[in-house]
Amino acid sequence: MTHGHAFPPMTTVGPDDKRYPALARGFNQRWIARPDYVRLVGSPAGAVRALSEAVNQRPADPTRTRITVRSGGHCYEDFVSGDDVRVILDVSPMCGVYHDPDLEADCVEAGATNWHVYSHLYPITGRALPGGSCYSVGTGGHVTGGGFGLLSRQFGLTVDYLYAVEVAVVRPNRTVDLVLATRDDPGTDLRDLLWAHTGGGGGNFGLVTRFWFRDLPRPPRNVRLAALSWKWSKFDKAEFGKLLTAYGQYFRDHQDPDEASGKLFAMLKLNHVSNGEIGLLAQIDDDDPGGEEALACFLDTVDGAIKPRSGQMSAPMGEHPPVRDMHTPRVLPWLTATQALNGSGANRCGKYKSAYMRKPFTTAQIDEMWAYLGNVHYKDYVNGEALIQIDSYGSAINQPPRDTAVPQRDSIMKMQYQVYWKRTESEGAIKRHEAWIRDIYRKTFATSGGVPAINDLTDGCYINYPDADLGSREWNASDDTWHTLYYKGAYTRLQQVKRCWDPLDVFRHRQSVRLPKARQDGAGS
Repeated sequence: MTHGHAFPPMTTVGPDDKRYPALARGFNQRWIARPDYVRLVGSPAGAVRALSEAVNQRPADPTRTRITVRSGGHCYEDFVSGDDVRVILDVSPMCGVYHDPDLEADCVEAGATNWHVYSHLYPITGRALPGGSCYSVGTGGHVTGGGFGLLSRQFGLTVDYLYAVEVAVVRPNRTVDLVLATRDDPGTDLRDLLWAHTGGGGGNFGLVTRFWFRDLPRPPRNVRLAALSWKWSKFDKAEFGKLLTAYGQYFRDHQDPDEASGKLFAMLKLNHVSNGEIGLLAQIDDDDPGGEEALACFLDTVDGAIKPRSGQMSAPMGEHPPVRDMHTPRVLPWLTATQALNGSGANRCGKYKSAYMRKPFTTAQIDEMWAYLGNVHYKDYVNGEALIQIDSYGSAINQPPRDTAVPQRDSIMKMQYQVYWKRTESEGAIKRHEAWIRDIYRKTFATSGGVPAINDLTDGCYINYPDADLGSREWNASDDTWHTLYYKGAYTRLQQVKRCWDPLDVFRHRQSVRLPKARQDGAGS
């Protein structure tokens, strides 16, 4: 089913190879592995061969036994590039994007990055994945975790369109099979395997080679894009509270994807005060007759609610460079606008945390964010790349067309806590970075055990922003285990899929889906 698509040959890179230092790490320089080798996999058949050879080799070092898979290399924790990794199977050469007439679906190979998919699928078909804005994120991990981006309030999550997945799986006798699971399979096991790849997280069940999507949405001809910032020096606690309250209430009140306002996507970037600015990005479908007015209304609601006057964005903010010349909203073709926002940040170390918000922020949450962004606590902490990014959420996401493994389907915002630093910084400086993100997160959710527990206000965490701290009682004092925060009630079903398709637990990491017989006691589960 390759339809003339030529796959590159398989390449093995060992420690003596000049390429090894670059290929033994991913985007997050915090994690650098020492595998026996990295294997560049260029075809589904090559994936079967590479996985078969890896799983049947005897580890030379008993402390390094894991086999991991990388597509774009953006894993936020040590799930792919860890000290205990023996082999990395890198599927980045397998990056084709094409229409498959046999399955009547658009095929995206697991090594393709977000931008590769956008720039190759849209010009040919006029369709797009409603995926992320960071260009270099690989679809292998992005899709399996659920996938969302600037089109998601209008069209839903990436996995809402997933029709089929091809996975190399390891059998109990250590043979490897290439399995195709579709939405229409008569067998429950195959349908469950597909379902597990609609939000069950990467590195859990097998090596994904290809995805197929049906009925993908057609992005707008044009979008209207705005980027602005406010000077931190102009804020006091009251004005900060008005900003966050207005932002949260807007998305609480605009959750209809058929309305222009329900299609609007925004990112509020609450940088540490040492950055100097708070930023806001917003995009809306300009083909919608009400798009221009809806964007103006949103900006008036948020910017107009506070005394500080907004201006041009001038500082980098997290994974995005400053987006200039858009304080007055600009109309751009969708693909052009997507490229303008394409950012993954520089190669650096990072720590991340997440939260789903079902309601606007409470006064107590706003007070803690204000304090720990450097206004009361961490005043002497200087890091312009420490921030809380608050993404709009909901609308079409909360109206899924079918059952997926993503259980958070009634939130209005998604928070991403981020902190970055250089690998060359001292151990003391690194501990300070980690302390800041842990403290501000724990204080934001102080009333629910230091995490966004499953309750009326919050709804857990996003598996694609993994956080190993969730498995520690020191940082998670709630009654919700890490797997409850990620998967809620879907975890038991994911465990059954694990038992069926990865019974040897080949694909594992600190927060991988556990086989059902494993202990389920929070940190140790």
